[in-house]
Amino acid sequence: MSITAEQLVAALFVETGGCYFGLPGVDPWDAPRDARRYAGSHPVVAHPPCQLWTSFAYVNFKRWGGEHNRPGNDGGCFATALYQVRLFGGVLEHPAFSRAWSAHGLRKPTARGWNDCGGDEWVCEVWQSAYGHKARKRTWLFYKGPKPQELNWDRPPGTHQIGYHDQRGKNRNKPTVGKKAANATPPQFRDVLIGMARSIKQQQREAA
Repeated sequence: MSITAEQLVAALFVETGGCYFGLPGVDPWDAPRDARRYAGSHPVVAHPPCQLWTSFAYVNFKRWGGEHNRPGNDGGCFATALYQVRLFGGVLEHPAFSRAWSAHGLRKPTARGWNDCGGDEWVCEVWQSAYGHKARKRTWLFYKGPKPQELNWDRPPGTHQIGYHDQRGKNRNKPTVGKKAANATPPQFRDVLIGMARSIKQQQREAA
């Protein structure tokens, strides 16, 4: 696949050696590179760490305490990723119901499909099970660009689950995926996110 300079993208806050490494036209920024230092100028796909933005973060902090467990204390990763997406264009991914959304004044997705927030900003909820993940993995996206592409809005229930067992009974439970598999981005979904970022400069050029 031939990639033009216009199609180069940066993948931020990604796993070392993970699915964003070794792809043509993709510049991966993992923990050793520290994606907070990314200064452009390519559009981005951002996966800021989410552990301290989930409901479980509040449970863990109440139980164990410690600044390293304080909800939202992610070293500025989410705030930086949001700034980078807004500055360079691209897409940010986080778990559905992430408390980072409220903390940073983002509109929560309501209707299925893209929700137009104005100013070339869009949000949506997509289930990664529609792209091959074993669990449904409900995900919120924030996109900055002229027009986001349509996604697969199907919501397959998935064959597995992430996290704790359902306390309402054994019949409510599915096999639980391990942490690595739970965190993994399906290649199909990764390619869609890259494609969204990759299209931004062309759209901007065509609109000029």
